[in-house]
Amino acid sequence: MILPGVGERQRKERMDMKQCFLSRRGPKAIGPYSTAAILDGLCFMSGMVPVDPATGKLAGEDIERQARQVFENIQTVMEEMELSMAHIVKTTVFLTDLSTFSAVNEIYAQFFGPDYPARSCVQVSALPMGAKIEVEAVASLK
Repeated sequence: MILPGVGERQRKERMDMKQCFLSRRGPKAIGPYSTAAILDGLCFMSGMVPVDPATGKLAGEDIERQARQVFENIQTVMEEMELSMAHIVKTTVFLTDLSTFSAVNEIYAQFFGPDYPARSCVQVSALPMGAKIEVEAVASLK
């Protein structure tokens, strides 16, 4: 699962130790942090902004394109850790404009469900790289 090449017993023994995960296929960190930190059977994913991993630049100007890119990035990282979107139990969505909430909801529903994770959504004044959306997630490894 999280530790390729490590047996199930060894994984369980290491569950009480923090593990840091750096994505190889998803967007690169734009600061001194890990893509995710794993502890006690939970994966805490850093906030994802709509960066196209191939270019390192924001994906589009409109909220629909940016939201889709964020969820594609999360999905890529989850798959890289041999998990699925169904493992996500909580998300926090940061928007620079709450009037885009319904547009984001439509895209969100395409990536999650029918058992949606718990979610918070807040408006913020600005996000890294001028993004309109950022999403962080917590996933269960079980």
